[in-house]
Formats: sequence, structure tokens, C-alpha cells
Amino acid sequence: MDPLELVQLARTLIDIESTSGYESVASRWISSWLSERGYRVVEQPVAVDRFNIVATLGEPDVILSTHIDCVPPFFPSHEKDGKLYGRGSCDAKGILAAQVAALERLRISGEHRVGLLVVVGEERGSQGARVANEIAPGSRYLINGEPTDNRLGAATRGVYRVRLRATGRAAHSSHPELGESAIEKILDALVALRSVTLPKDDQLGQTYYTVGLISGGVAPNVVPPSAEAELNFRTVGPASEIRASLEPLCDMVALEDVIVVPPVVLTTVDGFEKEVFPFTTDIPFLPAWGKPLLIGPGSVLVAHTDDEHVDIADLLESVDHYETLAHTLLET
Repeated sequence: MDPLELVQLARTLIDIESTSGYESVASRWISSWLSERGYRVVEQPVAVDRFNIVATLGEPDVILSTHIDCVPPFFPSHEKDGKLYGRGSCDAKGILAAQVAALERLRISGEHRVGLLVVVGEERGSQGARVANEIAPGSRYLINGEPTDNRLGAATRGVYRVRLRATGRAAHSSHPELGESAIEKILDALVALRSVTLPKDDQLGQTYYTVGLISGGVAPNVVPPSAEAELNFRTVGPASEIRASLEPLCDMVALEDVIVVPPVVLTTVDGFEKEVFPFTTDIPFLPAWGKPLLIGPGSVLVAHTDDEHVDIADLLESVDHYETLAHTLLET
């Protein structure tokens, strides 16, 4: 696949809207494309009209993988100043195109011990990956694609999302002494959280968090009887350590676990620039697919933004990286 074909493949994928939950058209297109070139393609159902794709030629030792869903809003592709723009250009349809190009190189050279996994729902809880782990083909290595500026991941942080719930007692705001404000309890808990000591790791650094959502109350002139807040921690160790550190807040609020994704130490290969990344991926949900590696073109700093793009030179370079990694791992 020459550079023009690679860019065209990426643009075709980008121009098919596939925000999370609406991946079916893009999934069917790439599934047909792979089938037409002789790959054995399995469409694994995940939900109604949503499916993962596994493409192989023989018994795979190395699997390239990424996701086909994107965050909203959709916007189509265009090229400018050596960059490819569009939703998914770096996260992760550009990556998918590069992996397909590397797979094609390997196929044409006669190498049939590689395959491709394309999952849905990575941006909304890794639904596809959780299901895909049930049909792992016995591969030894999984090369997952996410925007890492073509650096090989050494480790990734985990995620612990927790909801704080507070209950109070409604009253007319002219007599607040007759009520009990749930919103004030949430605020008190969030202020107290600032003084909590959170775990630290020598490789991954200090745990940090964001207060992503706050809601509560029924009207401006009513003492609020209920409120909640959702916190997202980027973890460096077991989520249970953070949960234990939040116990003092239980005097004010109830705690409800929402999502737990563990941090991951990744497989690396000599000859590649390496980096620890603060985001998480599908890798924690695909342990049966082999030892994990992480690499891809594009920067996470522009992923999910209105300016999402990837340097075309980096896109082309990533094909070489995927091919080199596959050869190296197959020789181990």
C-alpha cells in the first residue's frame, strides 16, 4: 500500500461517522475490505447492530488492535499543510489504517502469523474489548494502537470513577433551618478531599483526579434534598487504596463505585522511544490476547478536540513501526 492509498484509506474511514454506539456502517465497510483481500473475517456481536472484527490469515502469534468508535461530534476529513484532519484521524481511524497497511505488507511478504482486532465501544467503557477477550485466538502478543506520538508505551495509568451521593431534607428557603442541604454536604466532602493523601508510584507518579460532574437540588428556593458528584481518578495502583483513603468522607456522603480500570505495565522492545502515559486503553480488558504493547501515530493532546489531526509523515512512519514490531515479536 503506497502513501496515497494509506491516506485515502484513512480518509474513507474518517468520513464514515462511527461515534460510540453507531459503528455499524464503518465496521461493515472495513470488514468487507478485509474479506475482499482474502482475510478470514469474524464479526463478533457485541450489541444490537454492533460487532467486533477479527481478521486473520493463519494461526496468529501477533495481533494488531485498535477501536473504530470515536467521540462526538463527527466532522469529516481534510488535508492541510501535511496534516490529516477529521474525527478519528488520530484516535483511532488513522491508526486503524496504518495497522491495515502494515498487515497488508506482511501478507504480501508471505507472513500469515499476524492478525487484526477492531473493537467497538472503547470510548464508552470498552464494551467491545470486554467481549473480545472471550474469543482470543491464542496469540502471544497484542500491539494496541492509541495516539502515543509513535512512542512505545512503558506503562499506562488506570481509572477509578466514583460517585458521591448526599441526601438531605427539603424545606422552604425562607426557613432553611427546617431543612438539610444535600448540596452543602457534597461541597464539604469535595473540600475535605483536597486534604486526602493519594497514592504515589515511582514510575507512574502521583494519583490525580477531576470532579467531572455535579448535580443536585430541585429549585432555587428549596433547600436541596439530594445531590451527587462524580470523580475520575487517574490511578497508579489498586483502586482499593483510593477507596480506603475516601472512607473519612462517608460521614458526609455515600460512595458508589462506577468504573475500575487497573494501571498496566507494558511489554517493550529495544530500539523504540518509550514513555509512560496518563491515559488508559482497552488493554486491561484483553489479557487473553497476549503480552501487550502500545504504540500509534498522533498526539493524545489533540484527540477528542475540534482540531483533531495527525501528521501524515507520522502516519506513514507508524506503518514501519507496526511491521518492525511484528517481525521482532515473531522472532522471539
